[in-house]
Amino acid sequence: MTKHEAAVIQAYTGIAMLVGDDISIFTEYCEKLVGHPIWTHEYPEIERNLKELSKSDFIEICKNLEE
Repeated sequence: MTKHEAAVIQAYTGIAMLVGDDISIFTEYCEKLVGHPIWTHEYPEIERNLKELSKSDFIEICKNLEE
């Protein structure tokens, strides 16, 4: 799994996948989805929106599963 894929899964599920400096990958992905910067305290308020916005990317990752 790539770090970008981890960011997608984190945005869709709400489960922390990235830590440390890699959190910036998640932050950049989410900001791209919503189209503006996001303050840390705003994440709980936009969690449902992030799930909906990241759904198609999450489904693409699921389609690419290998045995």
